[in-house]
Amino acid sequence: MQSSSHAAGGVLPVPRLAGHFASLEVQNHAARLGMWLFLATEILLFAGLFICYGVYRFLFPEAWAAASRSLDLTLGTINTVVLITSSLTAALAVHYAKEGKNKMVAVQIALTLVMAVGFLVIKYFEYDHKFQIGTLPGRFYSYEGIQLPGVPMYFTVYFCSTALHGLHVVIGMVVLAFSMVRALKKADFGPNNYTMVELGSMYWHLVDLVWIFLFPMLYLV
Repeated sequence: MQSSSHAAGGVLPVPRLAGHFASLEVQNHAARLGMWLFLATEILLFAGLFICYGVYRFLFPEAWAAASRSLDLTLGTINTVVLITSSLTAALAVHYAKEGKNKMVAVQIALTLVMAVGFLVIKYFEYDHKFQIGTLPGRFYSYEGIQLPGVPMYFTVYFCSTALHGLHVVIGMVVLAFSMVRALKKADFGPNNYTMVELGSMYWHLVDLVWIFLFPMLYLV
């Protein structure tokens, strides 16, 4: 089942309707519901880390505060601004997809990807510094500047949570890149066909939301 609709830039095809759906509206609703359920499982994944964080911070408050002060607050703040801004460009990509402005969809996603790369580069420099001075997780901790019970556990939580978040950043980049390529090659996003961009944007907002929690938890103790 396929028809056409007018949008900015010409005639855009309506997405193919799967046989087990009554209408495109129902099909798109099912896709969104599936994404919301998937995002809920991702939140549960990070919730486990947040619980570990809370328990050990309660047990070692002095060590947690001292370890937090050893992080580079400037780099963490820059990364926060970068990621929040990337969420804006991801949302704009959905806006332009609804209007059928495929070139602008590609531009906004490209900006999102550039900022995602910037986020990862900054995080690389943070990791590199920690490897150099020895603020590593568990038994690998060797930094002489902070010798308190519980500090190695802080960096265990730090590396687990930020590395898991970084993995989600990479996955989000791949998902958004597919939408960007489609916007450039097929240019078929429009009022009746923007779910792919919307779902990618929803995932990216999760990545942003998780960091908004991680930043104060790790950097502002």
